[in-house]
Amino acid sequence: MVKHQLIEVKTNGQGLYEITDQVIDFCKGTPSGILNIFIKHTSASLIIQENADPTARQDLQTFLNKLVPENQDWHQHIFEGPDDTTSHLKSAITNTQISIPIYEGQLGLGTWQGIYVWEHRSNMHSRKLILSIIQ
Repeated sequence: MVKHQLIEVKTNGQGLYEITDQVIDFCKGTPSGILNIFIKHTSASLIIQENADPTARQDLQTFLNKLVPENQDWHQHIFEGPDDTTSHLKSAITNTQISIPIYEGQLGLGTWQGIYVWEHRSNMHSRKLILSIIQ
């Protein structure tokens, strides 16, 4: 059996947007299986990360911005602004899909793990994700 749902996540610029509660709600009533989450974009990504201390997420954002800086003279894909190339590069080195086991009726996340949409663009966006459970 396969169960699907499309969800939309509104973002307000670069950063990590937690979707753990939405995903847990989708998984309710499923005794076991595999959850797959896929983001339908090339300038945002998905990540499982600590959800207790916000400084962990701030450090990740700072690290990625230092690793992939904007306004480089070699950037050609800048039609939508200085974050155009960098947002695609960030998405390419992170994840566009993640899989998590559902075990004994629970999503198999660790104690401090949360699921996030990682927005790489500076402007507001509406990101579409497909959630799928395979039993």
